Amino acid sequence: MSKRILIYIVVGWCVLTVIEFYFIPCFIVALLWLLLSIGFLGIAIIQIVKSVKERNSLTKLRIMKVLVFSILFFLTFKHAPVNRLIERADWFILYDRRMAVVDKVKRKELRPHRGSKNGICELPYEFPVVSNGGNDISVWESDEERMTISFWIFRNYFEAPSTRLMYTTDEKRIEEFEKRISRDADNNWKIEENWYRTLGD
Repeated sequence: MSKRILIYIVVGWCVLTVIEFYFIPCFIVALLWLLLSIGFLGIAIIQIVKSVKERNSLTKLRIMKVLVFSILFFLTFKHAPVNRLIERADWFILYDRRMAVVDKVKRKELRPHRGSKNGICELPYEFPVVSNGGNDISVWESDEERMTISFWIFRNYFEAPSTRLMYTTDEKRIEEFEKRISRDADNNWKIEENWYRTLGD
C-alpha cells in the first residue's frame, strides 16, 4: 500500500463521513459504523504486528499506516466528536438558509401537509440539505405569535431519539428546552436567542 493510496483512504473516509451525516438513513449508518470500525481495527492490528516484526528496519510509511488506521478506527468508533464538528460547521454555513425557511413559515408561504397548522412540511427543494432525513421540517403553531420549527440533524425513524435544531418563540417550549438542558447539557443546549439543539422527541 503506497502513500498515495493511504491519502485516498483518508480523503474517502472524510467524504463518506459528510455523506453519511446528510444523506444515509440511520439503519445504514449503524451498519457502516460497525463494518468500518471492524475493518479499521483489523487493518490497524495487522499494521502493528508488521511494525513489531520489522522493528529493526521500520520505515516511515509503516509508521504512517499504523497511525492512519489507528486514528481512523478511533474516529469511526467514537464518531460523536466528528459529527459534532460537522454539526457546528453546518450550523454556521446554513444559518441564513434556515432563517429564510423560518421567515417563510412565519409568512405562511410554507405550510405543513394538507394545510394544517401543525405537522411535517416538505421543503420545495432537495439541496442544500437544511434538515437531514428528507429535507422536511416540523412546524407547531400555538397561535400567530408563538411557533416552533424543527430541523433534523439526525432523524431516527425508529424508537431511538432524534437530534434537532429547534427554532421557537413559544414560552412553554423554551421552558421545556431549558429543563432538558438542565437534565442533559451534553446533548441539549441553547445556541442563541430562540435557537436550541435538542436530543429527544
